[in-house]
Amino acid sequence: MDFSSIDPTIIVYNLMIAATPILYAALGELVTEKSGVLNLGVEGMMIIGAICGFSVSVETNSVYIGFMAAAVGGALLSILFAVMTQYFLANQVASGLALTLFGLGLAALLGHSYTGQVPPQISKLDIPILTNIPVLGKMLFAHDFFVYLSLILVFVVWYFLSRTRLGLIVKAVGENHESAHAIGYNVTRIRFFCILFGGALAGLGGGYLSLVRVPQWTEGMTAGAGWIALAIVVFSIWRPWRLILGAYIFGGITILQLNLQAIGVNVDVALLSMTPYAVTIVVLILMSLNLSKKSLGAPGSLGKSFVKVV
Repeated sequence: MDFSSIDPTIIVYNLMIAATPILYAALGELVTEKSGVLNLGVEGMMIIGAICGFSVSVETNSVYIGFMAAAVGGALLSILFAVMTQYFLANQVASGLALTLFGLGLAALLGHSYTGQVPPQISKLDIPILTNIPVLGKMLFAHDFFVYLSLILVFVVWYFLSRTRLGLIVKAVGENHESAHAIGYNVTRIRFFCILFGGALAGLGGGYLSLVRVPQWTEGMTAGAGWIALAIVVFSIWRPWRLILGAYIFGGITILQLNLQAIGVNVDVALLSMTPYAVTIVVLILMSLNLSKKSLGAPGSLGKSFVKVV
């Protein structure tokens, strides 16, 4: 085993790429949960975004149109969840699980003819001066546009939720939907659009998986990324800035296990592959010990259906 062959610059570079799809999905789910809706269908929306983005990118030969298609695909699937839970008042947990299973099956059907094809490459940004900085330039400033967009969106979501009137209304709906309704806010409509936003970002994350991180289509390629995104929302205590830390930690674990395999660490491959998911479970258990949902910082009405009383 030659640990000197591991290049920290390459690890950090790949870490940012690995964390980006998880960060997109987690950011969308955070907004959804802030409105009081628990959507467990993140994995399904990500995989639909992955196949929509990949197929459209291949057909149009444009990676940017592919990303738009990925966001639209995730949003369209989220509408199904929104209608079931907000208008038909279906159980949110059951509906989310059904959405994941439906998304995985539909993506496998749609993507059958795209196996083995390669999408157009996305260009890297050349940031003047910054890209030429020794070590740090290649590590932090030589990525594609969507890596930086994910970080910008974290700021946008933070600002929206904490500094704008509409964002405060979303938080009010998530904390107590009955009180929000009593003072005149349309709870169902607000939650509907939050679910739509969450679906679009989950789709964008899936698109990044199939167009950049692993530029090919493979059935089930999300491989649990949606569930990790859900865990990161809890890990961040529903705070946008902490999503970056959570996503990069789990992205780092994924990249580290790949590098350990590459240098021939004598550990079973299956054990290394399960590491990110094992850490996810441990984090959730540690955070939940002796802590109520409220003390964790979860919205007061999270997972509760709103029934309008006429």
